[in-house]
Amino acid sequence: MGTFDRYVLREVTQAWLAVTGVLLVILVSNELAQVLGQAAERGYPRSVLFELIWLTSIQNLAVLVPVGLLLGIVLALGRLYHESEMAAVRACGIGPGRLLRPIGVVTVVVTALLAWTVLVVAPDAFGRAEGIKREALRTAEFGLLEPGKFHTFAGGSAVFYAESSDPDGTLHRVFLQRRSEDGIEVVLADRARHLVEEDGALHLLVLYDGARYEGSPGMPVLRRVRFAEHGIPVRIGDSHSGPARVETRRTLDLWRDAAPAAQAEFQWRLSLPLMAVIVALLAVPLSALRPRQGRYARIGVVILVFFVYVNVLAAARTWIEKGWLSPGVGVWWTHLIVLAITAYLWLRHSPPRWATR
Repeated sequence: MGTFDRYVLREVTQAWLAVTGVLLVILVSNELAQVLGQAAERGYPRSVLFELIWLTSIQNLAVLVPVGLLLGIVLALGRLYHESEMAAVRACGIGPGRLLRPIGVVTVVVTALLAWTVLVVAPDAFGRAEGIKREALRTAEFGLLEPGKFHTFAGGSAVFYAESSDPDGTLHRVFLQRRSEDGIEVVLADRARHLVEEDGALHLLVLYDGARYEGSPGMPVLRRVRFAEHGIPVRIGDSHSGPARVETRRTLDLWRDAAPAAQAEFQWRLSLPLMAVIVALLAVPLSALRPRQGRYARIGVVILVFFVYVNVLAAARTWIEKGWLSPGVGVWWTHLIVLAITAYLWLRHSPPRWATR
């Protein structure tokens, strides 16, 4: 690589790192707010918050990298145009096509890292994040029974309350209500103990010196049973139950699966590295400035182009999932349209000799 290539390579790399760093800080701040809100609403333990923020940031990094590359190239070349360096270079016989060599080096490295992240790292991160959320919800469903607070568990069908507690964990003046198909059960007890067995899967409430009231709403008959000791088992659901989401599946498994949801996710993952290559080609003609035009004059246009690009791509993915669009057509028509626009801008920006003749 010559002096000019190294110079452009350095400028583009520095601009891309700066833009990506700023966008990453904004992304992490947004994820921090969302995770803290979910933790407050669903009762996630504090120990998993930072891991959740890290894992969710990896998932969203796939869209952040292409826009960072696009803005980095536009900002770097925009400075060269604004300070008349590109005019001097073109006067020396170096055309815009020469920019593809240093920009191609950056694009290949970024695309390779992005492909590895999207195809390998992101599905695993999504699966780990979902597992952490399920385990946190499972733990919070019947967590530490604090006195002075109402606790709901068993899917909201049971309510527990204790007035006070001792240092050894004994609860005093306990209230428990459970709903079932047969009616409502209310238990009042002087004391209670909370025991956990089977690695947290089985919780046992042992009530002492109380009474249990059973009945159905609207019925005049009420059954009352006094007891000296009464145990109520509560089994918490398995944290690994339920089908795996398509975002957590391996890319090779998605490729073999002909289901619309699997094909939509597979094509979306392949589209992100392809998008990075296309926006790098698109950035060169978009960054060209006219004389006396400001350095940041094209930023608004660039952001608008990327916004339309990624939203149409996401819409095509949704259409495949719902069966409105054939997986054979897929999301590829979106890339073809942007490539056609890119070719048109290149012809206007740097027409070949046969066109000028």
